[in-house]
Amino acid sequence: MKRLIVIRHGKSSWDLNVRDHDRVLAQRGVDDGHLIGEALKELHINPDIIWSSTAARALQTATLVSEYLDYNLTKLKLKRTLYTFDSEELLNVISSCDDSLNSLIIFSHNHGITDLVNKMGNTRFDNVPTTGVVAIEFDTDSWSSLNRGVTKFHLFPKQIK
Repeated sequence: MKRLIVIRHGKSSWDLNVRDHDRVLAQRGVDDGHLIGEALKELHINPDIIWSSTAARALQTATLVSEYLDYNLTKLKLKRTLYTFDSEELLNVISSCDDSLNSLIIFSHNHGITDLVNKMGNTRFDNVPTTGVVAIEFDTDSWSSLNRGVTKFHLFPKQIK
């Protein structure tokens, strides 16, 4: 059994004149990161590995959430390939996960995230919002052979505010 938890980065700021990759979180993104982190802590989520896009807003979100999971941040892996908006590219990155690991959290970007969870899970979402979380379990021993799984839960900030 493999468990994939997909988290969209928090709401980003457009206040600074920086390239897309360098945009940081807005205050709402920071607040929602704490909110989602606390909710995942209450669910006793304990991932084997966490991967984050190298984009500033994704890394900030991953750092905030990881604090609540009591996850050793030195184990957090930055992956430039998660800086994508394409679900097939996301799936290619996920399929490279070591099969000895059973639970993976990724922090990435839309539209790729919404497309991915709709392709891979059994619950349809019109849009995974910023700091939205979707967890899917797969009945397989190999990340490279993921087929359609079962959506176990989702958490969106508006649901828990």
